[in-house]
Amino acid sequence: METETKFGLSRAIIIGLGSAIGFEIFVLLDYAFFDLAGPSVISALFLCGIINLLTMFSYSELSAAIPKVGGEYTYTKAAFGGLTAFMAGCLRWLASVFGGSLAAVVFAQQLAYLFSMFLPVAQDFILVNTPLVAAIVVIILAALDIRGVKEATTIIVVAFLAIFAVFLVGGIGYGLTPPEVLPRPSLVGLSGFFAAIAYTFTMFVGMRALVAGAPQIKDPGKNVPKALLLSTILLIVVYCGVAYVAVGVVSLGDNVQSPLLNFAAEKIFGGIGGILFAIAGIIASISSVGTAMMVQSSILGGMSRDGYLPGVLLKVHRRFGTRYVAVIASSLFVILFSFIGAVEFLGYAASFGSILVFALVNLSLIKLRKKEPLLARPFKAPLYPVTPIAGIVLSLLLLVFPVFMMDVNAGSALLSGFGMLILVLATYYLRMIGHPTPLEPNRLRVAAGGISLGLGALLALLTPLLLPLFPFYVLVSVSAVSILAGILNITAPPRKIF
Repeated sequence: METETKFGLSRAIIIGLGSAIGFEIFVLLDYAFFDLAGPSVISALFLCGIINLLTMFSYSELSAAIPKVGGEYTYTKAAFGGLTAFMAGCLRWLASVFGGSLAAVVFAQQLAYLFSMFLPVAQDFILVNTPLVAAIVVIILAALDIRGVKEATTIIVVAFLAIFAVFLVGGIGYGLTPPEVLPRPSLVGLSGFFAAIAYTFTMFVGMRALVAGAPQIKDPGKNVPKALLLSTILLIVVYCGVAYVAVGVVSLGDNVQSPLLNFAAEKIFGGIGGILFAIAGIIASISSVGTAMMVQSSILGGMSRDGYLPGVLLKVHRRFGTRYVAVIASSLFVILFSFIGAVEFLGYAASFGSILVFALVNLSLIKLRKKEPLLARPFKAPLYPVTPIAGIVLSLLLLVFPVFMMDVNAGSALLSGFGMLILVLATYYLRMIGHPTPLEPNRLRVAAGGISLGLGALLALLTPLLLPLFPFYVLVSVSAVSILAGILNITAPPRKIF
């Protein structure tokens, strides 16, 4: 009989940190510090971690009660089924796609910085051709993923923690200017502060990948919650400490031409410090792209297995035993968004997808408490229902606040995200098209209604872009009729076939 290797608590924590400590800190601090929050980015990161911790309570209870592969998709399916589970899976996939694209772009930027130390001509070439470089690294990592090559998570985590520890000690020895940690009590100060939370949110969500590996962990009912919460607390300490040193060394008035952490390391250790952080950023980006590819193929495979997506995505390579079609499909989307090249847009897009998933996970916890009161729960979220409700409210506030403060990047990312969701909605109902049966007599009508609702919402979203081609009243009328027809078809009482 074949036995499966099980990991203990220490290994589970390494997995959580390995999934969370990635490329984001090497790039997201720049925009958050220089354009949004200034020195108060430190407290923004702290609050970001606290919000993440609230939702990790929900993840901990759900992962302990339902230790199955699939994570968010499995929880929402158990709680709500059908459409909500499909939406959660797609949101998780989209967040991973945007995150993978951002990681590929950051790889190109850090590589350009590294070459700037030795070969400025190569630096200029890389910066001009960032989308091409990003596409090449995605293709290489997709090929490695198909071959089944795994990353050395433990080595990467230990190396990063060592680099950050040296950075902290060096910064203290360098002499820090104590930064203004709290946001200024003004509209501008608070607006930038909350926008920075939304923008950097994706820095903390990586450890949720630990949930997907719950079946491989010993005594998951105890070890997974412990690993999730300890990983989150450690991450808050590490990120806030690194940000404190960087902000204490670099001022807003500095003429910074390179990434914030690289520049801070240069000031502390000289050129070797910048090179060290560039290498760390390159490794983190490669690791993150590889992880994103694996996560995406797993999600696509799971939804394909349940009949939501084409079965071809389940095809396994004869030689390597990997889902190569799902890997190729995901890599194409990562390459597509890599060509956008805008770090700020991709950062917000990845955060918004993760924020919506967090809200759905908290909702699933509340729903399952009512739906399955007798379900065995080795771990229970403390202060229920305060913690999941707080997680939902704070997630939704983070979703809309940067848009209210008229951040162009946030607005574009949110519109793109909603556009994707509408297409997801239409895709879900497309799969329902088929011949009615006595068990599903209204299948075709509901499918047509769902597609009509999705297309009507998409037309409403695209109205500002289509105004030069069509009159406003035509666009609004068609959109309204499509949405109304979709709602009426979906909500109409079922009819029996005799």
